[in-house]
Amino acid sequence: MSTLFFRYQAYDTTGKVQSGQLSAESEREVVKILQGRKLVPVKVQQARPSDSRGRNKKIRNNDLLEFTNGLSTLLEARVPIDKALRLLEGITESPAMQDLVATIRREVKEGKSLAQAMEIRPEVFSKMYVNIVRAGEEGGILHQLLPDLAEFLDTSAKTRQEIVNAMIYPLVLLAVGIISVFLLLVFVVPQFAVMFEDAGTEIPASAQFLLSVSSGLQSYGYLFILLVIALIIGWKSLDRELASKLKKDRFLLSLPMLGELILIKECAVFARTLGALLGAGIPLIRALRVSREVVQNTEITRHLIQVEEDVRGGAGLGISLEKTRCFPTLLHQLVTVGEESGRTSPILLKTASTFDNSVRNQMARMVSALQPALIIVLAIAVAGITITMLSAVFSMNAVEF
Repeated sequence: MSTLFFRYQAYDTTGKVQSGQLSAESEREVVKILQGRKLVPVKVQQARPSDSRGRNKKIRNNDLLEFTNGLSTLLEARVPIDKALRLLEGITESPAMQDLVATIRREVKEGKSLAQAMEIRPEVFSKMYVNIVRAGEEGGILHQLLPDLAEFLDTSAKTRQEIVNAMIYPLVLLAVGIISVFLLLVFVVPQFAVMFEDAGTEIPASAQFLLSVSSGLQSYGYLFILLVIALIIGWKSLDRELASKLKKDRFLLSLPMLGELILIKECAVFARTLGALLGAGIPLIRALRVSREVVQNTEITRHLIQVEEDVRGGAGLGISLEKTRCFPTLLHQLVTVGEESGRTSPILLKTASTFDNSVRNQMARMVSALQPALIIVLAIAVAGITITMLSAVFSMNAVEF
């Protein structure tokens, strides 16, 4: 039976009118959901799909995290998976998530496992997510694995958001500086050209250079914008072919400071994913394959493929990581310790947290150094333009005097 969308009005326990919308298979199911929330329905009306599905189609990371937390709580309370999904469908406020949960619930009722229903939606559920859910279903311990999965998603989202937040101010500062210099060259400097022409005096070489740059920007400034767009498109097009993407990723890893930051960030993702999968009872070879697919840098992925082959041949994970000479010493040393003590999973998760802290600290240092550097460079550029043109004006007045 297909899922429909309904608008409702209902009284709560205090007598106030509550209104909203739910996705369900019938009006009777909507009434049951509302009664479960201790609401007294007074009006239930089917809504058009365009009213509910046309808005907010994209599922955000927060939506997925709330879904995982909610499912974890319900399964820990021993609520059957079908009923848990029905409750989550009624609780979530995101229309896109409501639609997704309703579809998954329908497929589960038709006989699919929860992992199978999630696996066909890779844009929402990662391979790591699906594999942990599958391991939980196969072992009957899904209620034990979901809290760790929710923590994993929460930690990853926080780390990603901290990196974005750290870069906002430098990027805004850079954009404002570039726009300021552009406006000076396009609108202010040309005014001096009129003064020089009226005076009929010889223009100093530095001022003449700025006037030439200004004239070039006025005539061909759009070409500069097109060039920037072409460079961005060209840079992204390198990801289309494996060979070009490999060269690009290898180049990024070779950059000073930035390359080390990328490596540590990818190692954190790899360690956390592998630790979560091993903790869920997934075999090492399968966990390695899923973990390397989560890593975005193809140069690192190439080394992880070799690690997987060495482990399949009987070598230890720590020794295999060390053999590549690509990964930080801390990673393969701690993994070796974890293998010897039988605590590989918790040590990997602890290592991932260490790498996350290292990324945050490095980002903080880079931003702390970048901000004053940008301010100084932009101040020199603006002051240089201003002083150059004013000096030319003063020299012209001195000649006239």
